[in-house]
Amino acid sequence: MEHKLLESIKLASDVKKLNMEQLNLLCGELRDEIIEKVSETGGHLASNLGAVELTVALHYVFDSPNEPIIWDVGHQCYAHKILTGRDITGIRTEGGLSGFPKSAESEHDLFVAGHASTSVSAALGIAEAKKINGDRNSVVAVVGDGACSGGMIYEALNNAGRSGTNLVVVLNDNEMSISPNVGAMAKYLADIRSREVYFRFKDSLEHTMLKIPFIGRGIFSAARKIKTFFKDMFYSSNTFEHFGFVYLGPADGHDVGMLIRTLRRAQSIKKPVLVHINTVKGKGYAPAEQMPSKFHGVAPFYKENGELKKESGYSFSSAFGESLCRLAEKDDKICAITAAMTDGTGLREFSEKYKERFFDVGIAEEHAMTFAAGLAAGGMKPVFAVYSTFLQRAYDQVLHDASIEPKHVVLGIDRAGIVGGDGETHQGTFDIPILTSIPGITVYCPSNYAELDKNLETAFSSCGVQAVRYPRDKEKEVPEKFSREYGDFDYFAGSEDCLIIAYGRLFAEAAFAAEETGASVLKLGKVFPIEHDVIKTAEKYNKIIFFEESVEFGSIAEHFGAMLNSSGFTGKYEIHCVSGFVPHMNVENAMKLHGLDRESMKKAVKEALK
Repeated sequence: MEHKLLESIKLASDVKKLNMEQLNLLCGELRDEIIEKVSETGGHLASNLGAVELTVALHYVFDSPNEPIIWDVGHQCYAHKILTGRDITGIRTEGGLSGFPKSAESEHDLFVAGHASTSVSAALGIAEAKKINGDRNSVVAVVGDGACSGGMIYEALNNAGRSGTNLVVVLNDNEMSISPNVGAMAKYLADIRSREVYFRFKDSLEHTMLKIPFIGRGIFSAARKIKTFFKDMFYSSNTFEHFGFVYLGPADGHDVGMLIRTLRRAQSIKKPVLVHINTVKGKGYAPAEQMPSKFHGVAPFYKENGELKKESGYSFSSAFGESLCRLAEKDDKICAITAAMTDGTGLREFSEKYKERFFDVGIAEEHAMTFAAGLAAGGMKPVFAVYSTFLQRAYDQVLHDASIEPKHVVLGIDRAGIVGGDGETHQGTFDIPILTSIPGITVYCPSNYAELDKNLETAFSSCGVQAVRYPRDKEKEVPEKFSREYGDFDYFAGSEDCLIIAYGRLFAEAAFAAEETGASVLKLGKVFPIEHDVIKTAEKYNKIIFFEESVEFGSIAEHFGAMLNSSGFTGKYEIHCVSGFVPHMNVENAMKLHGLDRESMKKAVKEALK
């Protein structure tokens, strides 16, 4: 497919050389390129297609990187990457680009992003730094409407509205209505108000009024009140203006001309401005427009019809949702909470069967955790289903609101461990150190679906904060002799020379490695707190190797080693954990990189036995 205009864009500034007809053609070429490349690797499609015209307009008006564009989450940044000289072939795969903004890739990505509601805070900090250094260039934050369900963004807006900085916040409203000013009249007025001739006339009139001796300021003040009265009549009260922002919009987010006019006005104001635009998720690709949720984060697909090249099938997430429904049928106290991840966490069936006991709180993990604690205080049995990477955001709430005065809250921690293509911002390798630093928490990590079911049942019948964590994966097969009923821990005797310890999906790798090397295996089901019986089982070995999908400091392996040391263990103890932040690559390669695959385990055992 020929992309004549796109091939001429070598620098972001090249966009400014195009006329309006060429800009519209460029948008079409960008869409084709994004669909083509994401169909091969998977990635975030619907949100990126909806932001194409906005991205073109931003680079037409602003001078990136001197006027940096900060993307919230980064689900909308693919066109930005292309226009700033990057090839998105192989995006989210090893050696390819990150699926999120990443400053190591380009000077046009000033701030890494992977979690929502952070862009306004970051952009304000950058704008204040510019102001201190005498730089009056604008800073732009692009926010999706979903990010407005997170409290952090309102903290930032509250701070930014009185800052006096050259901050432009673009609110890309592609699903829910933030304000009631949507409809033909509002869009007509937005079009009129976005025209440069309107702004020139407005500014000239204000300047003329203020120059009239004695009465000019009074006339201007009265005129502004009349204008505000009619504006409020058409637009209602606007939250963003109460924060101190100049509000522009709503503008058609797929009309490049209107976007350019509106953004130019925002750039000229020289104080905090919020530009509200309306877009369609998946714009220009019928399957994504019809099913935006499915094509938000999508696996490789056939671009002709949108069908997935390989169906994901049953997984730990599916098993979690199925088990939860089974338990909820027997116990009407069980409630489920998600932070805008109903499908991702396997809660679709629960949300349909038990509507009155299901709560989607939006992208608001902090609120979700304290809300869960409140439900528990009210006598319910809540489970908060959350990705490991997003649980990080609710650390204070787990500690302060759910643990000090213990509340019976169950955490269903999805995507625990290494996750693959989303890279550093989404790896689930930090929840273990986070949770085990808090007194009174119990953590389970099942290695198969049956264990997950029993872990959940035990968690709901216990007290305090109970965490059940599982990977973004299917259950693994294990050799026959390693298959047995679930326990808090299971011991598989082999050679008396070396013991492998593992839990979760790593148990399957450990079992095969042990079968080939003859080593003994200790599988942990309840990983924290560590029982003294587990230590007694392990301490008779002279060589112990612990494999774990977690960063080392604060890991179960580290806790285990401390307990061994306290018991007087004098043998050799090795820890094989994740080192640092894990870049985007498939799970198999990441496991090999960190020595957590079967072959690495076999090698470690052989080295220990020398």
